[in-house]
Amino acid sequence: MTLPGIDLPALRKFFDAHVPGAAGKLSLRLLTGGKSNLTYLVTDGAARWVLRRPPLGVLTPTAHDMAREFRVVAALAGTGVPVAEAVALCEDPDVLGVPFSVVSYVEGRTLQDGHEAAVLQPEEARRCSIALVEALTRLHAVPCEEIGLGDFGRPAGYLNRQLRRWRGQWDRVATRDLPELTALHDRLAAAVPARSEAAIVHGDYRLDNTILDRSDAGRIAAIVDWEMATLGDPLADLGLLLVYWDPVSEPVLGARHAPSANPGFLSPEELAAAYASASGRSLADLEFYRALGYFKLAVIAEGIHQRHLAGETVGEGFDTVGEAVPALVRSGHHTLKAGLA
Repeated sequence: MTLPGIDLPALRKFFDAHVPGAAGKLSLRLLTGGKSNLTYLVTDGAARWVLRRPPLGVLTPTAHDMAREFRVVAALAGTGVPVAEAVALCEDPDVLGVPFSVVSYVEGRTLQDGHEAAVLQPEEARRCSIALVEALTRLHAVPCEEIGLGDFGRPAGYLNRQLRRWRGQWDRVATRDLPELTALHDRLAAAVPARSEAAIVHGDYRLDNTILDRSDAGRIAAIVDWEMATLGDPLADLGLLLVYWDPVSEPVLGARHAPSANPGFLSPEELAAAYASASGRSLADLEFYRALGYFKLAVIAEGIHQRHLAGETVGEGFDTVGEAVPALVRSGHHTLKAGLA
């Protein structure tokens, strides 16, 4: 069977040379077509690994950085933040044509859609929410200098750079005119909080980017998809998590919205309060961070939509992504207090 983005003979040679314990014939299965990176399960019949590579087609600058993702996962080992074991990084284009990373396979389950979330007992869903917040708080408390990530990003000016980056990304991927997005960007640029805190930021923290213990939904076995990780303002992660908690994000994920499918999940307000309590951070500017999350996700969704129109996506669930963009922008405007802009 031919898999998109995979040259199996070349991959076998790489595994033989660089993946400890790999032996015999490899077989692969696409785990997620990826609204961004492609993710495959790799096995030699005895052991299992996960391979991640960028999506097909032309890549946008700074996105899908496999070396960056691999570095942060390797550095977080032993910190108490649940991550897979970093196994191998390939930056040689002669293997798959693009860089890719290999990590250990983590046994567990993911809540990819509301149908999976709905089968949890309400108490399980509550504990899952709390575990999600606790893991994020733990990540934001990791001393980046002590684990070799002191140069992983430039936290000073992070919020302004985020706005420039995602505005520039829109210019590269836009399939339509959307003046409301430009207006949202301008309102955000006028309302950037004066903060200087630095922490490791995941960049796309959400429920389905975690692997849960198969027998205990209240324990996170691993956080995955670190491609947008950097050093920056930790409240940006919280703001985006709250955006994903909003059903308006459902078309982007291409599945029934998970947090609203089970009454046991904490409300957005409860999530924010739990984070504030665990981290000790003030949430006085939370509306800004939520609106920034809506803006960022709108641009991400447009990029996915653009790749789908170009026939460069793999898997299902892409048909609805484009329709989410205007709704996300409207939600961002609604979130920002009139007095902030």
